[in-house]
Amino acid sequence: MKPGTLTHTIAVALSSISALFSPSAPAQTPPTKMKLSKKQNRLNDDLLLRVDPISYTPSDVSSNKRQGEERYPWKKEIVTTVFWIGEKPSANNPVPNRASSWDKTWSRSYGGYDDPKRSNRNNYIPADFIPRQNPFYCALPYNDKAKEGHRAEAPRVVPWFKEAYQGPGVSVCKGHWVAIRKGNRVVYAQWEDAGPFRTDHWQYVFGNERPKPNLNHGAGLDVSPAVRDYLGLEDTDVTDWKFVDFDEVPHGPWARYGDNNTFVINERKREEQLASAKKPGATVLR
Repeated sequence: MKPGTLTHTIAVALSSISALFSPSAPAQTPPTKMKLSKKQNRLNDDLLLRVDPISYTPSDVSSNKRQGEERYPWKKEIVTTVFWIGEKPSANNPVPNRASSWDKTWSRSYGGYDDPKRSNRNNYIPADFIPRQNPFYCALPYNDKAKEGHRAEAPRVVPWFKEAYQGPGVSVCKGHWVAIRKGNRVVYAQWEDAGPFRTDHWQYVFGNERPKPNLNHGAGLDVSPAVRDYLGLEDTDVTDWKFVDFDEVPHGPWARYGDNNTFVINERKREEQLASAKKPGATVLR
């Protein structure tokens, strides 16, 4: 091979090798398309048509969880007062508590008067009867129900509205679990009434506003005697609270009683399933 030819061959080879390792322009990734859920919407058409255009939009729950954030943040330093089923009206509580926003016969459903006097209570319940509903209950100043159906904004502002919807006659707020904190103690209660004072303040209950001024020092949370006793609260105190999903609620004294109590309901279902499985000829699913 001639010297000139050899030199040319080497140069071509080096050029090819260099091309293999040289940086190239990064490939452009096409924008990711968000796939919208096709889950069937069970809401009636009239609910969807009556939703008012409001500025508040709940945050993306799945996005928050991916970023390690809580689905429901704590609302801190909220003035908290004590109320009870069967409470008579007073200057600072003008509405009697024989009925709730969601139960016209609340006292009867509960089984009696939830006496707040500590000497008349035993193990977080009234001493003279076992309540038929969870004695760990609370009230927040929002009612999702309207005279007919739900309030116009409810489908947009209640984070769990679609998953809890059971028709226009049923509240999606009633019975939802709430964590309430005082110091290093946390209690769990079910939301069973609307108040104190207001029933329309969704901007506070589900948004970032603070409670509005009222006769009880701007109270934004009412709690039952059982909640008071577990946390060691004064009649007017300050607590933190947040919504929780049921799978976040640990067992405790709030899991013992009540036809409305998720723990009790689930346990009864398990007992019914076991009883059915023991019947002659029953097929046991494995």
